[in-house]
Amino acid sequence: MEIGETAYKYKDLYVELENYEKNGVPMHLEGSPASPLQIVTAHMIREEGCYMRDYVMDEKGYIESLIFVNINGNNQAKNPLNAPEDDSTERQKRYS
Repeated sequence: MEIGETAYKYKDLYVELENYEKNGVPMHLEGSPASPLQIVTAHMIREEGCYMRDYVMDEKGYIESLIFVNINGNNQAKNPLNAPEDDSTERQKRYS
């Protein structure tokens, strides 16, 4: 991928995340609240691994929150969606 292509990729990601933010969708990175800029910066500086998006939907199917988790082998436990099934209500409170 050329440098120009990479810059456009990150710009597109930023614009997408900014739209989520404008629509009131909270975003988290590794379990902490994060802005679009923080998420894009994390994508840009990561050395190993990559980030997976987890969408938390409400009962009507709308995106309630967006969570980014680094999916290299060591960070799976930090994914808030890996909680036990009976913990879903509490998990939604924390990440909304």
